Amino acid sequence: MKAVTVSKTGAETHLVLADHTEPDAAPDEAIVAVRAFSLNNGEVRGALHEGTDGNRPGWDLSGVVQTAPEESGFRPGDRVVGLVWSGGWAERVAVPTSRLAKIPGDVSFEVASTLPVAGLTAAVALQKKAIGPGSRVLVTAATGGVGIYAIQLAAAAGAHVTAFARDGSNAEFLRSLGANDIAVGVEAGEKGGPYDLILEGVGGSLLGDALMWLASRGVCVLFGDASEDTLTTFDARRFRLQSGGAYGGTVLYGFFLLEELTRPDGAADGSAILADLARRLSDGSLRPVIGKTAPWATIDATARELLKREFAGKAVLTVGG
Repeated sequence: MKAVTVSKTGAETHLVLADHTEPDAAPDEAIVAVRAFSLNNGEVRGALHEGTDGNRPGWDLSGVVQTAPEESGFRPGDRVVGLVWSGGWAERVAVPTSRLAKIPGDVSFEVASTLPVAGLTAAVALQKKAIGPGSRVLVTAATGGVGIYAIQLAAAAGAHVTAFARDGSNAEFLRSLGANDIAVGVEAGEKGGPYDLILEGVGGSLLGDALMWLASRGVCVLFGDASEDTLTTFDARRFRLQSGGAYGGTVLYGFFLLEELTRPDGAADGSAILADLARRLSDGSLRPVIGKTAPWATIDATARELLKREFAGKAVLTVGG
């Protein structure tokens, strides 16, 4: 079968389709014939900048079950969406049933494939602080896959949502997702606070600023570092004591999806959350934003376009005819 593979020739790294052996399913895994997959900034960056020759990247996928454990609730022919930690960009993939969910018939494979990393990250990160009417939520990296779903889910919970943007060109788009305010730049971001919950996907200096915008008992969830800025500095006193009578309880939470979904306490049920997100897509309460759809043979070019931010939202590649 074919699978997307890292190919290194000298200093050059490319993503190509190459032949690989068929997957073997563990007792808790289903074999899925992949119909579509979506790209995430982190995995693309890792594959092109850090991947070794022969590596098989890929996290998000959707497709049709070929085989599944008898007691899993899945049957051959089921349309599903799933998450793996590597090798998902292939014709067939073994997927743990704990990270697999059925998708309604009116949700396309292309749309479903946008859910696993972006949707799960947004949904689980929003659980780190109870929010509802009256809560103030800030979402950075707002036009990325996680940000797009986080804005919608926070708005659906009744929170007042501020989307942090590099410029005002996407303001109308972000408002259409449910953002109440658009903060363009650090000054505007601070003015919109203090925030009960911040979902921060940029890192670097913006993270340092955001830590000082938290309300008392506020939580900042760091889910990404899109800026690739490795230096974060902040005013520790303002993070701890804030100003104007808001004192303490503030938290910086380092978010990593694999850790969240493999905790012994099973607090984050990947399959159940994916199923809920798929239902929201079906009933229209959640909408995907797909910036590009293309055949998977274009993987190398599409991955580079994603890193250059040549489109907003997700890149989706289709497998087969």
